[in-house]
Amino acid sequence: MPLRLFGAAILTCFMAACSSGGLTASDGKPDQLYAPSIDPNGESVDGLLVGHRLMDAKEYELAIEAYQRAAVQYGLTGEILSGIGSANLAMGRLGQAERILRRAVQEDETNPAVWNNLGVVLMEKGKLSEAAATFQKAYALDNGESDSIRDNLRLAIAKLENSFYDPSEDQQYKLVRRGTGDYLIQP
Repeated sequence: MPLRLFGAAILTCFMAACSSGGLTASDGKPDQLYAPSIDPNGESVDGLLVGHRLMDAKEYELAIEAYQRAAVQYGLTGEILSGIGSANLAMGRLGQAERILRRAVQEDETNPAVWNNLGVVLMEKGKLSEAAATFQKAYALDNGESDSIRDNLRLAIAKLENSFYDPSEDQQYKLVRRGTGDYLIQP
């Protein structure tokens, strides 16, 4: 008898699965069980834009994921690498940030924002002379038009001239996004 009940249960499940009733993706009901498609037009949101917005919202892990999605679409451009490196910097991952930003500079040697971001990492790591040289390169590529790069250069030169260590003057710097890819150190 238990075998017959089991067989009846299987037959009932099979019949229910074959019926046209129930909640399926083709029901067209507003309260359907399945999630709607990502975008009815088939277009996705630009991962680079999403990454920049997540950086502004201080959602650095999510920003890295968005930049990685953008890399699938655009390749590992200097701007994407700069975004990933800057997100790592904001999370205090200085080694990763430096490695990625150096790669970004190799990818796009003419982008002053990428050089600026590398300079920010070098400042955070205490490599003052290299940071100053990096900011000078960024400032030269920018033709002196960016106030944020100029301010970062001035700060690096001032710290280089006063390079003695005083723990009472130890400051935490913040990374601030300016425009589409350059960052400003703010004490």
